[in-house]
Amino acid sequence: MQTAAMMESYPAEINLDRQQLARTVDALLQCAQACTACADACLSEEMVADLRKCIRTDLDCADICVAAANVLSRHTGYDANITRAVLQACVTACKACGDECEAHAGMHEHCRICAEACRACENACAELLAAIG
Repeated sequence: MQTAAMMESYPAEINLDRQQLARTVDALLQCAQACTACADACLSEEMVADLRKCIRTDLDCADICVAAANVLSRHTGYDANITRAVLQACVTACKACGDECEAHAGMHEHCRICAEACRACENACAELLAAIG
């Protein structure tokens, strides 16, 4: 991804560490992709009815992660309160999705992979949230 290059090329001051910001955006986008793919894979499973909550949680997490990546990619007129709110929403969504996918990981490899992406994103968002203060 070109995230780090875009962060470095931003001409004005950014109040956050650009590399950490880029890593977080990348984690968000990777999580969104994993969650979207997991939801789709769940829909292809024989017992799809048993995976309804997983599908819903996957899709919610993906949407929240994409929104957060978009917010974190914009710096003009930066508002730390909005950034904190979207990061906290991501931490919450990634935790919920990671927990749900972990519950199915023994039976579905796509859920295991998704849970890992959710945990990595949850950690990245929590670290950036701590850096904002």
